[in-house]
Amino acid sequence: MREVLQGEEMRDMKVTGIHSDHVVVVTGASTGIGRGVAMTFAKAGASVLVHGLTPELVAETVEAITAMGGSALGVHGDVSEEETHQRIIAAAMGEFGRIDHLVASAGIQTYGDSLITSVEEFDRIYAVNVRGVFLAVQASIPEIRKNHGTVCIISSVQGVATQRNVVGYTTTKGALNAMSRAMAVDEAEHAVRVNVVLPGSIDTPMLRASAHQWSDGTDVGAQKVVEDWGRSHPLGRVGMPEEVGEVCSFLASTSASFVTGAEIRVDGGLLAQIGAALPSKLD
Repeated sequence: MREVLQGEEMRDMKVTGIHSDHVVVVTGASTGIGRGVAMTFAKAGASVLVHGLTPELVAETVEAITAMGGSALGVHGDVSEEETHQRIIAAAMGEFGRIDHLVASAGIQTYGDSLITSVEEFDRIYAVNVRGVFLAVQASIPEIRKNHGTVCIISSVQGVATQRNVVGYTTTKGALNAMSRAMAVDEAEHAVRVNVVLPGSIDTPMLRASAHQWSDGTDVGAQKVVEDWGRSHPLGRVGMPEEVGEVCSFLASTSASFVTGAEIRVDGGLLAQIGAALPSKLD
């Protein structure tokens, strides 16, 4: 089984070169899945525009990439605002001179059904998770078209199936799946490929925060919830951000040159399994 690289281990990795001379913009790259994606692309030789909401966390990701010999530049801002994306593109073009790939990973999660979820909460999660992705693509696509590059959108298994009490989050992830199909069809004539990745439970700060919310609030209790969630996946564990990053890197590579409009599950088999279990013994 392939060993998953984390944290300090990735600092020691040498650039492999499959994305040498490429420039990738990663939104939501200051933490979680986005950070794993940024680190994976950097390891593969790409220059990375690291976007995040919090300046300090953006700087940490940039530092981690440069510490392993990679090239990175950070921009912070709210993805629901057009001005943020204008600054991202200007920074990437000013520093690197081109944009080949976009990975749109920025997102937030809320809990509640259609009665509990406020209009303000619904509007906010839609603004970040859907409007933010649309703005990222709209801003970067002119440059991506020039280089026949790629777009990868990070959605969720909850765009296909759902838990209870996540109506806002699930709605946005279903919208991203539909958006990616439409964009894939539109961009095909420009030789730009657009795909969407559907992670299952991935060990991120967002997942840990949710685990705290659904536990007794202690770190031990949250860890038990994370392990319980992991056992719901046929592989028996939650995934790691770098495992999502590897799939995004593949989709941006020439090895995936005939893949567009696809929904790629990175979910440890979660959606392949039905909930009804057989009894332990059959008579």
